[in-house]
Amino acid sequence: MTARLNLLTNPIGTTFFRHFAAAAKTISQSSLPHATEELVKLRASQINGCGFCTDMHAKDAVAAGESHQRLHLVAAWREATVFTDAERAALELTEEATRIADGAGGVPDEVWERAAKHYDEDQLIALVSTVALINAANRMNVMVRLPAGDYEPGQFA
Repeated sequence: MTARLNLLTNPIGTTFFRHFAAAAKTISQSSLPHATEELVKLRASQINGCGFCTDMHAKDAVAAGESHQRLHLVAAWREATVFTDAERAALELTEEATRIADGAGGVPDEVWERAAKHYDEDQLIALVSTVALINAANRMNVMVRLPAGDYEPGQFA
């Protein structure tokens, strides 16, 4: 597969991604657990069919010490016993927000309440921001057909 556009060599794309990276850095400096952040990014990327982001976030998670077992089970998190209740709530919120067009009325209150039970206001803002940011990245990468498989951990650091 060949990308339709190179978003990183175009001046508009470069400027956009500089701001995008600044937003991501803000999230990574929050108190939201890094493992949760990576699991959320991976799950949204799987749902959206973004191979590049699935590859990137799986590799970044492994480089940060995440187990292969947990990464392999993200797509089936409901049946897996390897996630905490907090991580499960974050993954559920991620799925509901990523599939927002599939549900009438957006994210159900009970889904939000399960997440709010485990995360404080700052962490919830970081979680919501992570879901929004990864969904934007997924959509851009899918539109331009960014190929997957060649990402090296920390490549965009």
